[in-house]
Amino acid sequence: MTTPAGLLVLSLPIADRMSAMVFYRDAFGFELLGEPAEDGVPEPLQLRLNDQALLMLVPTGGFGWVVGGDREIARPGTSECLLSMAVPTEDQVAQVMDRVTRAGGEVITPPQDHPWGHSAVCADLDGHLWQIIVEPTGP
Repeated sequence: MTTPAGLLVLSLPIADRMSAMVFYRDAFGFELLGEPAEDGVPEPLQLRLNDQALLMLVPTGGFGWVVGGDREIARPGTSECLLSMAVPTEDQVAQVMDRVTRAGGEVITPPQDHPWGHSAVCADLDGHLWQIIVEPTGP
């Protein structure tokens, strides 16, 4: 599959293709792209985040190969980035956290109000952090 110019692709290392696919489909409702391979998971494992961004999930062993050189991925429990996804309502923040929990993820910070908006933070099956946020609308 070729990547169209201007499309943003976020790649994350994962331990298990099937588990990661099910988690991201069930917890966030992201659309799977491509035809299933022999293991029932599309190869490459990509999910549409929106019209301008894809999430590519790469098995840990292959992640270093893709990056090249002698770079290692972050150790489990180490977060190098926080992915954020805006939703329109506070209820939807709570709904996403419920789906994350049911799909096997972990709620790191439960839904709460902050000066920057109402948000919660969760971790996927591989410990990658996601902030689900409703930004404040007034002064």
